[in-house]
Amino acid sequence: MTTTDVEITADLVRDLLREQHPDLAHLPVRLGARGWDNQLWRLGDDLAVRLPWATELADGLLRKEHACLPGLAPLLPLPVPVPQRLGEPGALFGRPWIVTTWVPGEPADRAPITQPGSADVLAAFLTALHRPAPDGAPTGRGRGGPLAEHTGGVEHGLAQVVERGLLADPEPVRAVWQDAVDAPAWDGPAVRLHADLHPANVVTADGALGGVIDFGDLCAGDPAYDLAGVWRLLPDGLADRFYAAYRGPDGRPADDATRRRARGWAAATALGGLLVGDAGDHGRPGGKSSWGPPARATLARLAATR
Repeated sequence: MTTTDVEITADLVRDLLREQHPDLAHLPVRLGARGWDNQLWRLGDDLAVRLPWATELADGLLRKEHACLPGLAPLLPLPVPVPQRLGEPGALFGRPWIVTTWVPGEPADRAPITQPGSADVLAAFLTALHRPAPDGAPTGRGRGGPLAEHTGGVEHGLAQVVERGLLADPEPVRAVWQDAVDAPAWDGPAVRLHADLHPANVVTADGALGGVIDFGDLCAGDPAYDLAGVWRLLPDGLADRFYAAYRGPDGRPADDATRRRARGWAAATALGGLLVGDAGDHGRPGGKSSWGPPARATLARLAATR
């Protein structure tokens, strides 16, 4: 982990706007959220400024959003943040930053999805997103690739959550993961993936799915990686409703192998959520206690269903 050498404040955001985008500098600035890679500052009612504050990877992720999202957003049936301006590194702040549209709502790690109709909404969103990726689309640093390559990491995560008392019995999770690894691999085209579809990256209003944010990990790969969101985001008992509405890049429902791989990715990413939500990790940039409960709920759903 690395952090920026400059403290990010409302005054800094205003100074950056005055220097590079002075027509926006008169708008009020207030903190929106501190995430894993970036800080988000509200700019007026309709805009936000995203600045990297932690990992070195964040610079490239913001530039990717600025390049890709304006063309992708009109194809998606949910509100997403659309970059409007790019801020270049300078003397005030030595990293790139963007001005983007603000997506209203509360993050689902704090205000979970409760409305059953959100299964249909999520299915429509992922059906629209999961089209064959363009040539040269980035891969996802292992996201959306072969599951077997991550077995060591899953076993390490299981050992950590058991050692910390966050999970009493690792065997149901291990069984879900092994079944996913044993499932036939994806043999279709690499599709566009959000690749970070966890509760803190979707927003809700009155229990309904209202938008998807943080597209920095946008990449190409196996749709099963995003379909893990069925288990991470939706209330109990809605997986079948989701899959009845979802259509993959070939226009057909997800097959059994894809659903099995999605369960495996859900288990693996929920383990990470447990660790981020644990008291020992709250000091990490973006680490939040609110990540623990949805991760536990995910593992419980997986253990209770097949």
